[in-house]
Amino acid sequence: MSDAPIDPRHFRNVLGHFPTGVTVVTGLDASGKPHGITIGSFVSVSLDPPLVGFLPGLSSRSWPLIAQSGSFCVNILAAGQDELCWRFAKEPAEGEDGRFGGVDWKKAPSGSPILPGVIGWIDCRIDSVSDAGDHLFVVGRVQQMEHAENADDAMVFFRGKVASVAMPPAS
Repeated sequence: MSDAPIDPRHFRNVLGHFPTGVTVVTGLDASGKPHGITIGSFVSVSLDPPLVGFLPGLSSRSWPLIAQSGSFCVNILAAGQDELCWRFAKEPAEGEDGRFGGVDWKKAPSGSPILPGVIGWIDCRIDSVSDAGDHLFVVGRVQQMEHAENADDAMVFFRGKVASVAMPPAS
């Protein structure tokens, strides 16, 4: 095995061939203002205790604001929720206040936003945060969760684009 450096562009291109689900992690800052960030690096960590994790970038301005409350909510996007995906994907410009403008969200038990039309949500208390290269690995202890009974088409991220994964019709 070689210890030659890996070209970051090649790394991104190869890993882009692995489809990932698309979520928006939301939460409230210390003043109660909502914040959110699109995350494709979401994972189930443990069944007992129930833990989930995700990896925000170290340069994220949204994650530190969400972390102030000690909790967050993972919103699982349905196919066709492209607008929500991209709305929360880019860091807001300095002083910008528009990510939640016009979004009719409701409160999870923690107070974190549940976005409209999502196919599932997972409300968590922050369990741990550790460094992982140019990202943080955030682990949340699941407090409550729900899913849509009629969910049959999820959003995925594949090769730099959003796509869908539809369930085949029941036979």
